[in-house]
Amino acid sequence: MTTGDADIKIRILLASKKLFAEQGFEKTTVRQICEEAGANVALVSYHFGGKENMFGALFEYFFPNDDIAGIDPTLSPVEGIKLLISEVTKFRYSDRQLINIIQQEIIMNTDRIQKIRKHVMPMWQLLRQWLKEGEEQQLFQFRSLDTTLLSVVGTLLFHRHTEYWTFLVEEKNPPMAEVIEDLTAFILGGIHYKEE
Repeated sequence: MTTGDADIKIRILLASKKLFAEQGFEKTTVRQICEEAGANVALVSYHFGGKENMFGALFEYFFPNDDIAGIDPTLSPVEGIKLLISEVTKFRYSDRQLINIIQQEIIMNTDRIQKIRKHVMPMWQLLRQWLKEGEEQQLFQFRSLDTTLLSVVGTLLFHRHTEYWTFLVEEKNPPMAEVIEDLTAFILGGIHYKEE
């Protein structure tokens, strides 16, 4: 692939990410994506084989797959959970468009969630492992691993950056470091972390 091919492929992916986040996968046409990218419609088929494959390519290109694969699963439960809170929050701040796409697809329960699941589940499996290990080591206390897991995931993925909540919140753009600190304290408190 030439530099020009790579450039147009990235432009198409960026345009599709923007439009899918704004109006959803179903309402976005290949023509709209190509207009946004300044590309010929035929290039979507050439580079991706269609709109569905382009959706999967978003997660191959923009999701932090290598970072997740590089996480040491032998971290202590507390260190692992702290790392996960930090990394998920940083990703939420760095790529709100992809987060919007993930949330839309989950809410709509589309067939495309299988493509998303392939990328995000390794991270949530680590979270489950660390919660379970932490409970077994009596660092955490909770009744149900499933309820606790889903509560932590919900806390991390909650859609904060929408107009819907603006009239309730006073801090419009809190610094990411403060958000990470607050989420860490909230989650560790919720799982009744007993400091060693």
